Amino acid sequence: MTSDDTAPGTSTTATAPGTGAGTTAAATAPGTSAGTTATATAAGTGAGIGADLHLELPAHGARRTALAQALREAVRSGRLSGGTRLPAYRALAADLGLARNAVADAYAELVAEGWFTARQGSGTRVAEGAATAAAPAGPAPAAAEGPRHDLLQGKPDPASFPRGAWSASARRALAEAPTEAFGPGDPRGRPELRRALAAYLSRARGVRTGPENIVVCSGFANGLRHLASLRPRDWAVEEYGLPFHRGILEAAGVRPHPVPVDEDGARPDGIPARARTLLLTPAHQFPTGARLLPARRAAVVEWARTAGGLIVEDDYDGEFRYDRKAVGAVQGLAPEHVVYAGSLSKSLSPAIRLGWLVLPDHLVDRVLAAKGLRESWASALDQLALADFIACGAYDRHIRRMRHRYRGRRDQLVSVLASHAPELRVTGISAGLHAVVELPPGTEAAALEAARAAGLALDGLSEYRHPAAAGAGREGLVVGYAASPEAAFGRAVEALAGTVGRAGTEGR
Repeated sequence: MTSDDTAPGTSTTATAPGTGAGTTAAATAPGTSAGTTATATAAGTGAGIGADLHLELPAHGARRTALAQALREAVRSGRLSGGTRLPAYRALAADLGLARNAVADAYAELVAEGWFTARQGSGTRVAEGAATAAAPAGPAPAAAEGPRHDLLQGKPDPASFPRGAWSASARRALAEAPTEAFGPGDPRGRPELRRALAAYLSRARGVRTGPENIVVCSGFANGLRHLASLRPRDWAVEEYGLPFHRGILEAAGVRPHPVPVDEDGARPDGIPARARTLLLTPAHQFPTGARLLPARRAAVVEWARTAGGLIVEDDYDGEFRYDRKAVGAVQGLAPEHVVYAGSLSKSLSPAIRLGWLVLPDHLVDRVLAAKGLRESWASALDQLALADFIACGAYDRHIRRMRHRYRGRRDQLVSVLASHAPELRVTGISAGLHAVVELPPGTEAAALEAARAAGLALDGLSEYRHPAAAGAGREGLVVGYAASPEAAFGRAVEALAGTVGRAGTEGR
């Protein structure tokens, strides 16, 4: 370290990371007679490289004063946050075309004012809280108080993401990836992932497919958009479902017609005659939780065969079945008439934007054309990591662990509700990440209001009903039991029980 790295007037030394005897300027101002805009780079000898610092100095005036003002403004604006290490002043001087003393004096001035700190061995840094202290005083904005307990459906436990196992798979995948994996790639998706998915889906979900019929996409919604663009006419959809999915269909020019749903799932006799595509959640109807009976599964397959129709099977949480043997995919009954769609949003994490379509032969090329040559692709590195994650057994282990955990939470929810509100029926509990607490007619709105006042985030069943569905709908609360932190789940369930208990009493 040389003596000119210490701001005058201090007993400490300001050294940019990696600086030694040499410095390299990324941009050197041609002089000081014109405005100076430069990127300051402090670079040490050998491989060490310091930090870039972009500053704009006015064309006229004392250079030290101009530099000090530019540095203050960079802190005020947040471009230089607390703790940011600054370049050694001789490097900054070289980059800006200034005398070293001018930069050293500017640093010393800002240290004295409290903008910067200087410490032996740590260099000169932006002082923590400097930007806050410089901001003009004003009334503090009122903090928005959000819900205390997250009981929204469709969200897995984020704290249970298998960080270690995923990291190991990502490292192996990156180390073993072929060179061509870093190029444009195949719009079908990485072959390693398609092979792993074909084996897993066949074994775990009863899907009949090979890698050549699988197209990887960025989640179920992305795949649904592709399918809607190919069949933009009349679709049949379950009368209870995600409004978001109906919106995707309508945006593509599709007219979604409601199919009645009861405790045995969608009713095949309610499929409109003009519909040629059916969007279905047979393993665990969303959000009511019904399982499509075997006779109805056979009936929808027969409809597809006789009407020339296509079934889009949304297997959104098929892995999480608790009280009965897992229900196989409808696709296994008629691979040429069913598109099987899945994703990681419930089983692993919605942060990993990966999904898949298992397509009949006649749709593969059409979906690839709709997908496009370069757009809407999922990350190749995430695909390779998932392929390894499945192949090494980590995905199966994660599913088994979470199935046990979610079952425990479901049991706790059902037990507490049975104790506080035995008159209310809790349905849809044999699988998935949510349950439905059925409410007496006319009480859902009040129960929702009371639940939200108690700090609970959850939805009403009516919010998921198709606006064109016939007859009176059911009322209830859709309660997700996966996302709440473990330590808070008991309090959340107790608060919910108090809320629905009052609703049940008022509905008598």
